Amino acid sequence: MDPLVFLLVAGAAVLHVTWNVLLKTAGDPLRASAVGIATAAAVICPIALLAWLAIGRPTIPTETLILSVVSGGLEAFYFAFLASAYRRGDLSLVYPLARGTAPLLAVAIGVVVLGERLGEIGYLGVVALLVGLLTLQRPWQYLRASGRASGGAAGFALLTGVTIAAYSAVDRVGVRGTQPWIYAGLIWASMTVFLWGYVWVYRRTRARAAGALDADAGEADSLDADTDDADGATVSSRRAGVGGLITLAAYLLILVALTVAPLTAVAPLRESAIVLASGWGAFRLREAANRRDALQRIGSAGLVLVGALLLAVDG
Repeated sequence: MDPLVFLLVAGAAVLHVTWNVLLKTAGDPLRASAVGIATAAAVICPIALLAWLAIGRPTIPTETLILSVVSGGLEAFYFAFLASAYRRGDLSLVYPLARGTAPLLAVAIGVVVLGERLGEIGYLGVVALLVGLLTLQRPWQYLRASGRASGGAAGFALLTGVTIAAYSAVDRVGVRGTQPWIYAGLIWASMTVFLWGYVWVYRRTRARAAGALDADAGEADSLDADTDDADGATVSSRRAGVGGLITLAAYLLILVALTVAPLTAVAPLRESAIVLASGWGAFRLREAANRRDALQRIGSAGLVLVGALLLAVDG
């Protein structure tokens, strides 16, 4: 693999886990996501427009425009699912599950849809990823558990992984039709519209549900315990805005990497922040029950990372 690609993707991974820590510690991850994305859009969209004008206003293929809108919609769903997962579960569990699922799906898309090849090392990476994800999440515990919170977090984390794989595949094709910063501007414009639209619908739906249950205090208590309603939470607009700029920088690095490397290499390698996120959540955020649990989470996340790196080497 080209060392430049490694540096681009590794830098994006560090920035990405920083953004996820900010989201997890925000009072309302969904609103923080919306504020952050709007802030990033306010920066990248004018830059993209100026860049387009500066290079002579080249024609942007219709396919690229369509793919940018599709990617923006998928990424809006990504933030919606991720916010729901973080309301229900730990950073050290949600992040590895979401980011570890994505390489498996991305490789499948790369091989089946885009015609990319996977060798023996790549298949070993797939096995390592599967074992790491299973030992990390231990789904058999959810089958025995009666509570909704853990299962809900795992489900939303898996949906997050699906959207990551989907928009990665879309961007792999879409970014080839124009300059990365122009494509990013198109994505951020559509993503901002889609995400704020979702926030508007979500908040109105929750408000109606809360109003219907106000007459019954017992039902209201149940709502607080079992749903991911966070309308009353405090969100720092400054922190959310900084987080949005961080994720913009990470995404630009990934787009540039995608112009010079295959999806089967870029998508897995970007998950190198999995171990860092698990360690930060387990120790810094005190999510683990004890030291043994913390080391088990980090070890499983490390196995996920090994699988991702094997896939990257194979790519």
